[in-house]
Amino acid sequence: MKLLLVNWQDRENPQAGGAEQHLHEIYGRLAARGHEITLLCSGWRGAPSRATVDGIDVHRVGTRYTFQFLAHRYYVRHFAGAGHDVLVEDVNKIPLYTPLWGARRTLTVVPHLMGTTVFHEAPAPMAALVWLAERPFPFVYRGRPFDVISESTRDDLAARGIAARDIRVIYCGIDWRFYTPAPEVRAERPLFAYLGRLKRYKGVDIVIRAFAALGRSDATLEIAGSGDYRPELEALARSLDLGDRVRFLGFVSEAEKLALLRRAWALAFASPKEGWGITNLEAAACATPVVASDSPGLRESVRDGETGLLVAHGDVAAMARAMGRIAGDRSLVDTFGAAGRRFAETFTWDRAADQTAAHLEEIIAP
Repeated sequence: MKLLLVNWQDRENPQAGGAEQHLHEIYGRLAARGHEITLLCSGWRGAPSRATVDGIDVHRVGTRYTFQFLAHRYYVRHFAGAGHDVLVEDVNKIPLYTPLWGARRTLTVVPHLMGTTVFHEAPAPMAALVWLAERPFPFVYRGRPFDVISESTRDDLAARGIAARDIRVIYCGIDWRFYTPAPEVRAERPLFAYLGRLKRYKGVDIVIRAFAALGRSDATLEIAGSGDYRPELEALARSLDLGDRVRFLGFVSEAEKLALLRRAWALAFASPKEGWGITNLEAAACATPVVASDSPGLRESVRDGETGLLVAHGDVAAMARAMGRIAGDRSLVDTFGAAGRRFAETFTWDRAADQTAAHLEEIIAP
């Protein structure tokens, strides 16, 4: 197959996150199998305009702020007559409306759409622009095939008017050969962890408030990740008089991430909406339970009462009680952890790549 991918960023971009990991894990595998894969995306200051990443021929144009205005023009000049079998758009931020670009076949990959959750993060004018940009989505993309990473995203698209028959759910994989248990490094005392971007919409403030309400002087919370919300979160921790029981680790390497997931008694995640919650599965692969909001996406990556505990989103007291169950019963960490490891082993990137290839072949066949 000859495929053209369109995504806002590639994996080497300093702003890259889970969406880029997902795209490269799947389509990098397809490139390794001999398929010709090209990616059109944005660049950043000092980035080369062309690169090969995971066997994918990467074309970078503009920046993350100008890409939406330059992408179609670049496509017309360089790719419109190149004979790609499918144009694959990964809707990671604002939709680019690629069905209007004139490609014969398109596939739209949707981790999740922001919807009203964007108002929790961005200033009102910017949030309104993102929300408005999603409004024409069902009219532009209707009748085209979709790949989504969760049933929650499928249901969201269906509620917006996309026919369920056009939506294929293909779950993410994880590298459960890298994320492995290490019982000997588990912290002696209750340790909770948050791992992800420090953005307002991620609900890290809920995690901190719940930890404060836990009321255990022997428990600690370690927060790994960077983002513009960190100063406010640090101020919140100080206002709750948590002292050194809350540690902000900043950006962590993969090795440090693995060590944190292994030593924690539970991962805490309070986002109102996620595409799926890959960090939950990485924790599960390390035999670490998860305490999370019962939110779209997250409820599929945590089995309530089996691999962790789900609580109503925004309910600080409920999250504190769930943390209390974990902190008060060390054997529960082991029970949830063992079940989590078994659950995590069912998700592989090879399976996701196989299912993606099969869907692409179905799209091309007619």
